[in-house]
Amino acid sequence: MTFKSPVLATILFLGSVAVAQAQATRTWVSGVGDDANPCSRTAPCKTFAGAISKTAAGGEINAIDPGGYGAVTITKTITIDGGGTFASILAAGTTGIIVNAASSDVVTIRNVSIDGANTGLNGIRFMAGGALHVEKCEIFGFAGRGINAEPSGGGMLYVVDTVLHNNDGGGILVKPAVYVGTLMDKVRLNGNLYGVRAENNANVTIRDSVAAGNSTHGFHAFSTGAGVLINLENSTAANNGGGGVTTSGAAAGISISNSTIMSNAQGINTSAGGNVYSFGNNKIFGNGTNGTPTIDWPLE
Repeated sequence: MTFKSPVLATILFLGSVAVAQAQATRTWVSGVGDDANPCSRTAPCKTFAGAISKTAAGGEINAIDPGGYGAVTITKTITIDGGGTFASILAAGTTGIIVNAASSDVVTIRNVSIDGANTGLNGIRFMAGGALHVEKCEIFGFAGRGINAEPSGGGMLYVVDTVLHNNDGGGILVKPAVYVGTLMDKVRLNGNLYGVRAENNANVTIRDSVAAGNSTHGFHAFSTGAGVLINLENSTAANNGGGGVTTSGAAAGISISNSTIMSNAQGINTSAGGNVYSFGNNKIFGNGTNGTPTIDWPLE
């Protein structure tokens, strides 16, 4: 019976090696890869979904060459980065990326083009997680929203240097289950149903961004009871079919500072309730009706 111990030890060792290989810190995808591969630089996988199961929590998936790498569901801390090439997801009839992670997990999506082909559900759906970072991405052609952020545990959303266009359900929806902050910086929202809509419990700061040519509102704070606030700084709302800046509900508010609101059907629209707070350094002109802020805050 003693001869079995070395055999057993060898089996356990090989098993541990296989597990280690399956959970690399950095993995790779390629248009000519194969999901049966270990996702190494020399033997890459073909899809993000194939690579994510072989990437350790806290690891990173990179793209070697241009390709469509498929929809993926993320349930752990991870980074997907398509920098240096054209990494894309074609999500016809489905959602491009679903994030449903733990409250301590941080997910980063960087340098990825997400195309809904006019039938996709949502570009990115943020269901749960500690934080989601969307950086240098293009999200377009969805029947739903470009980014649908409704995190159940109040996860943070950061959107930086990203373009969302031609999404029939809207550009970005922020609707957390509990009060939480969101930051958007250098975001372009063009030709969607709306640019940004923040609902109950959302506190959204938007800087250096543009909402233009959307069917309804550029920036919309919407409340059915819980407070919601959009802080709009150095941004532009132009040529939107509704209000450039719109509030709905008594607990909805938008503060505007150093921003331009022009050529919209309505400039400032508070007819459904709420307040627009102005620091007095904005440009509001050339709208169907310009409207006025409800409260002026002096600069200090």
